[in-house]
Amino acid sequence: MAKSTLSSGIGFYMGYPLLWLTGWLPLWLLYGVSDLFFLIVATIGYRRKVITGNLQRSFPEKSAAEIQKIRLRFYRHFCDLFVETLVLQHISPKKIQKRVKLVNLEVLQSLLKDGHDVVAVLGHYGNWEWVPVTSLSVNAAGLSVYRPLKNKYFDRFMLQLRNIFGSRNIPLNATAREIIKYKRNQQRFVLGLISDQSPSRHELNYWTTFLNQNTPIILGPEKMAKLAKAKIVYWKMEKLKRGHYQITFIPYEGDVATAPEYAISEWQVRLLEQQIIQQPEYWLWSHKRWKYQHLYKNTPQ
Repeated sequence: MAKSTLSSGIGFYMGYPLLWLTGWLPLWLLYGVSDLFFLIVATIGYRRKVITGNLQRSFPEKSAAEIQKIRLRFYRHFCDLFVETLVLQHISPKKIQKRVKLVNLEVLQSLLKDGHDVVAVLGHYGNWEWVPVTSLSVNAAGLSVYRPLKNKYFDRFMLQLRNIFGSRNIPLNATAREIIKYKRNQQRFVLGLISDQSPSRHELNYWTTFLNQNTPIILGPEKMAKLAKAKIVYWKMEKLKRGHYQITFIPYEGDVATAPEYAISEWQVRLLEQQIIQQPEYWLWSHKRWKYQHLYKNTPQ
């Protein structure tokens, strides 16, 4: 364990100076760096097998040429995400605000004004690292749930980047406890949850069809909304052009407290699926979303 921690620390501190210096570059220049990364990533075929397999199963009607086109567009967006994350080290939040348009912010503000807490649900779509900028525009505590990285040094680095928006990052296993504290103190909050990861092996409690495949779904947003007696809102993030995004807030129209089990989860899954089908290159295809698919028949529905 000590040897692994040491090597993780050495790897981080060797790479950090370059990350720190690169973050000082203006975005227009960083996009030149992204173009260079794209050539490298596309040439070596970063996670090509995983990405191609995910795309082929999700879009069986598409030709090999169409799949390749989406993969290359994903690579370009993926490289943009990398530099757009690095720029958070030094750029002012106000500059990011100018690049993230909040289409109907009044929906969120109205819910908070009426005394509701909000559970925000979204996927790894667009640029999720810029989403917490919304905290600067609402009168509530901004909370983000995250899974700590295995490398504690890079984990600390990413937390520092996310804190520039004034939001607070909560480890997944402490979420319920923190929600209870905010409720007791009668402090309004917006809790952000990214819900499109694969559940852990012991949490394969609900399966649905997502992108043409049997898929286990994380039930955290639905459970948290009911626990906190909060409203749940889907944050539809779209990429307008390079370095410019917009978020549309789509509230769940039903009553969260009395919603049938899994209804909220199905609702948010369909919204994300619709986005991916329309512009697939902006979703994170490189993760192993369907690694437990072989367990489908052995899992109760």
